[in-house]
Amino acid sequence: MTRVGFIGLGSQGGPMARAIVEAGIPTTLWARRPESLEPYADTAATYAETPAALAAASDVVCLCVVGDDDVRELVYGGLLDAMTEGSTLVIHSTVHPDTCRELAERAEAKGVSVLDAPVSGGGPAAAAGTLLVMVGGDEAALVRVRPVFETYANPIVHLGPVGAGQITKILNNLLFSANLGAAISMLELGESLGVPRDKACQVMTSGSANSRALGSIAAFGGTLDALAPIAGALLQKDVRLAASLADAAGAPQGKVFHAADAALDSMGHPR
Repeated sequence: MTRVGFIGLGSQGGPMARAIVEAGIPTTLWARRPESLEPYADTAATYAETPAALAAASDVVCLCVVGDDDVRELVYGGLLDAMTEGSTLVIHSTVHPDTCRELAERAEAKGVSVLDAPVSGGGPAAAAGTLLVMVGGDEAALVRVRPVFETYANPIVHLGPVGAGQITKILNNLLFSANLGAAISMLELGESLGVPRDKACQVMTSGSANSRALGSIAAFGGTLDALAPIAGALLQKDVRLAASLADAAGAPQGKVFHAADAALDSMGHPR
């Protein structure tokens, strides 16, 4: 049976790792802070002393850490050196596609496959098995890893070569940010016209104007104040990544960035 190693046990990665363990797949965990491992004391998961030890004990290594620097620190800090030929490195983090391409090139020399596989849906979707996984990389590697993904994800969409998953996830988060910006602007306008925010949220989330972004705002009381500490910095990172991709391709940034910037400004995390 495929052995899985998982690093990154936060609000997103934690439920993903638990789903793998509860599916009966041999799973090894590592975390910087011992307290991050405490929720798995009642499971069959085993713990590794170092990322390298986790890699040596795994056929598939999944990373669900915050950003590019975190991924590079782990991979180049001994994890890749300890991976065996024929194993697969899965990058669930949302990072620059060039980071994934760089890692894939280095990994290929060791006979290790890399899949960039960012996710969308949050911890509740992972626990329900309905997380969206956007995959870039070799089809054969995805076939080998798909049973692991299926413990927490549906749909699983293969988008092309390494980097394609990241590009698509970045575009997804750009549009989500723009939807936040448009929604908060509408609520502010409604308030100035005498429509209370809570009533506007009740109506709009039940009508054709509804969106996941609006639902998130409604869940947090009709403002971005509570959402900002949770998502502001992450969305800022992803909108910046989208802008860098557009600039590198010589493509116009377009109006979607204007709306996304409105959300980032409202959250106190300007691009």
